[in-house]
Amino acid sequence: MNINYLIYRNLKKNIKNYYLYVFALIFSVGLYFAFVTLQYDPAMDEAKGSIKGAAALGAASVLLVAIVAIFLLYANTIFIKRRSKEIGLFQLIGLTKGKIFRILSAENLILYFGSMVIGIFAGFAASRLILMILFKVTGVDTEAALSFSTEALIQTVIVFAVIYVLIMIMNYTFIKRQSILSLFRAVSTTENQIKKMSFAEMLFGLLGIGLILLGYYVSTKLFSGDFTTMNELFIAMILILGAVIIGTYLFYKGSVSFIFNAIRKSKGGYLSLNNVLSLSSIMFRMKSNALLLTIITTVSALAIGLLSLSYISYYSAEKSAEQSVPNHFAVGDQKDLAAFTQALTDEDIEFKKTERDVIQVNADLSDIIGASLEVSGQVDSSSMIIPVISDASVKGKDVSPGETLFTGYSDAIQQFMAIQTTGEIELISPKQSFKQKLIGLDKEAYVSYYYASGGLPTAIVDQTVFDQLVQDLDPKIQKITNVYHGIDIVDPIAMDQANQIFKDLGISERTGNLSQAEMIFNQKSNMGLMMFIVGFLGLTFLITSGCILYFKQMEEGEEEKPNYTILRKLGFTQGNLLTGIQIKQLFNFGIPLVVGLSHSYFAVKSGWFFFGTELWLPMVMVMLLYTALYSIFGLLSVMFYKRVIKEAL
Repeated sequence: MNINYLIYRNLKKNIKNYYLYVFALIFSVGLYFAFVTLQYDPAMDEAKGSIKGAAALGAASVLLVAIVAIFLLYANTIFIKRRSKEIGLFQLIGLTKGKIFRILSAENLILYFGSMVIGIFAGFAASRLILMILFKVTGVDTEAALSFSTEALIQTVIVFAVIYVLIMIMNYTFIKRQSILSLFRAVSTTENQIKKMSFAEMLFGLLGIGLILLGYYVSTKLFSGDFTTMNELFIAMILILGAVIIGTYLFYKGSVSFIFNAIRKSKGGYLSLNNVLSLSSIMFRMKSNALLLTIITTVSALAIGLLSLSYISYYSAEKSAEQSVPNHFAVGDQKDLAAFTQALTDEDIEFKKTERDVIQVNADLSDIIGASLEVSGQVDSSSMIIPVISDASVKGKDVSPGETLFTGYSDAIQQFMAIQTTGEIELISPKQSFKQKLIGLDKEAYVSYYYASGGLPTAIVDQTVFDQLVQDLDPKIQKITNVYHGIDIVDPIAMDQANQIFKDLGISERTGNLSQAEMIFNQKSNMGLMMFIVGFLGLTFLITSGCILYFKQMEEGEEEKPNYTILRKLGFTQGNLLTGIQIKQLFNFGIPLVVGLSHSYFAVKSGWFFFGTELWLPMVMVMLLYTALYSIFGLLSVMFYKRVIKEAL
């Protein structure tokens, strides 16, 4: 029997265990090659000006390499340990460590570079689809053509060749350092043995849960006014991050064992077969994998959180633009308005005009502002500049002379300042002041954000009060123009043409002139790119982390195979054992998933209002998609255990 035949037999025998590893490698290579291809694609040249595509994709490709490298090295560690007995047997029959290394290297070479070639072809085939997705989510109107990049090919081969060299160094070091006896013990020493739970472990378990809850609680108070300086805000963020990460580690290290131990004790020692196969195993397996599970949970939460926030911003683009510009176009200068309306008339584009007088007034809002954040110095709520319009200029908004209605406020301002719905405010002019009663808050905007100082709401007052304020203006705080001009296009089909006219006239480049469509495009372009990158990186991490958990289950399944043999001989059927295994996999994959979703929920909930106007639908959609994809690996693990149980007897 020569070495080549050994390589062939080993490869054939182990291929069933490597299929998910091969899939993940093909997917990773394909995605990396596609990303690098996008960087060198000529079609990206037209997109660079608006979305800075090449630089962002370049940064994403670096993160992708880091994720893939860590995954491949970790997966190789699992596989080399699983084959430790095989390596020991090779030494017993007289093969030198050098020849054993050659056998493993040849196997890896065939699998690795074979997968890499397939991955490159898959990435090339998918690059046009990925480019089309990118252009779709960013709104770039450019043709996506299929083009092969030699630079991308060279870069991909070099990167994955370096990773292969690192894997070979790891294998050589493992074989060199291990004795024959240690090779036969390598697998059995990878997990902690079952032992009685100590008081310290119980204490760590309770501490872990407490730290996670502390991090959640502080996150709910982050922007509620409890932290009023940037230093306090920074310290609070560090506290949340540290408490949640350390708490997650202690949760896996002690809390899971503590909870399941309490469940086991509550049964008085009478454990069913399902309890033995699920609870007892998880209690001690998760403890030994605490660090790995902490990393997977933290990065999963980060991926879900970033994807949720970017999708919130993308999903809220239209509503955010409507809050910033209530009409299709806002034109501040009279000359620009005349030029724009004349151009629309020349093109037979029907439009409606809206005009509102807007003034800037000092206001004392100390009675209605519940909190504020000091950005530079003390925020004085008794002297704030707010825009004011009359109720006569807004249809359906009639207020009495002593009343004021706040409109056009954002969720971020409301969260920072906690503006009350009722209370007393004072509008202050140079020679007189007006005590007003706040009668409510309305999100709908009636002037563009150009007039709102720092995003503060616009005040609607009675026409008589407005006239008196106009007579006594403070010229130092007035905007360039005190008249808001809004233009609405009657026919939605003509919107693109009108927006092009707006840009061609150069109106959009001057202060106070805004286009709702342009704002929507810019927000969708920026957030679409972020969503695209985070989505693909998150998908890569999901697949790699899912594979790692699956490989761990393979390792555990092989170790527990003798137990299943005994249980089968005692008369338990495959169905009896499989029920307990399903419960076990529900915990193995479900606990990290639930903890990751919980972390991401509180992270998103604490600051979502900075990104858009909608929270629940975008966040729930992202979480459901992540859960569905993640669950696939749990199902694959159940199928693997089903085969192990079947082969156990």
